Amino acid sequence: MNITESELFPMNIQAMVDMLSEAYTALIRTEAPLRSFPSVMLWGPPGVGKSQGVRALADRIRENTGKECVVTDVRLLLFNPVDLRGIPTANEDKTLAVWLKPKIFQMDESADTVNILFLDEISAAPPSVQAAAYQITLDRTVGEHRLPENCIVIAAGNRITDKSVAYHMPKALANRLCHIEIKGDYDAWHRWAVRKDIHPFVTGYLEYNPVALLRFEPTAGSLAFPTPRSWEMVSNILNTVSEDVDKIYPMLVGCIGFAVANNFKTWTQIYRAMPSMEDIFLGDRAETPRSEELQIALRSVMVRYARRHPQEIKLDYSIDYACRLPWSFRVKLLRDYMQIPELIPMLKRNSVYQTAKENGQL
Repeated sequence: MNITESELFPMNIQAMVDMLSEAYTALIRTEAPLRSFPSVMLWGPPGVGKSQGVRALADRIRENTGKECVVTDVRLLLFNPVDLRGIPTANEDKTLAVWLKPKIFQMDESADTVNILFLDEISAAPPSVQAAAYQITLDRTVGEHRLPENCIVIAAGNRITDKSVAYHMPKALANRLCHIEIKGDYDAWHRWAVRKDIHPFVTGYLEYNPVALLRFEPTAGSLAFPTPRSWEMVSNILNTVSEDVDKIYPMLVGCIGFAVANNFKTWTQIYRAMPSMEDIFLGDRAETPRSEELQIALRSVMVRYARRHPQEIKLDYSIDYACRLPWSFRVKLLRDYMQIPELIPMLKRNSVYQTAKENGQL
């Protein structure tokens, strides 16, 4: 079966998490069998964030139900059929073969736990592995082994149209799954990036140039290209290796490709003109930038500084400073602050935040 964009309802990661968490929460609260809900198949281009979405779904189920939610992530491209069915061995009297249970089936079956078995890259797995994976997806069994009743099954893969390694799914099989197409969405990604402390060079650049978030061209021959996943890799390099973009430039090219890395490198030079964060957050009279590009970069750094110094700053000073800049700067800054749990109590005491909220700006 050739899955194309026109056959499915596309949604971003956040919408998928919202929809599925509501469905699974309803099942759990009413104690309905999880197997009564069809297994879910997530389709989308490489790096769009399918696996991150499954982890976010687990967090939401945990928040909604109070149960521990454990994700077992199985990368099927690296598996053989025996890895799913288990290793055959003789029974006690050596008259029959029995199959040792694979580790992926060793799950906590207690009532205060929800398990998610995530079968990633299912469309890229060899047909022999897919056959075993589909038995798990459809029947919640493989060979002699059965998934526990508290287990949710979600699979993910690339579409044939993505020109990645992908095998056709039989229509009879596809008809027994709930299919969701995941699309790239900058606004949803930005909210996630603020919560996950993605480096301000990355969040600033992608606000300035949001189309660079996902540039996957199935017919292109390049190995490195920008996706939400590869931008997270860039952020990790900046956070853990060096913020000297000249020094790490070859690694950036290796993650997002030459053209995008070159534009990104040029963009980061704007951070050299950044006002002092200490002056902004301690109430000293910091200079306000005039250019829109520098304002975008400034906001990304302010959000990072507020996240990393919640006990040492007075958030009101930074909001007062934002009020000296265009209205859109203030609103976007407040929206980013709202993604950081440690800042919420301080925001609720701020009159500018309260007014913006009452006016529907947030």
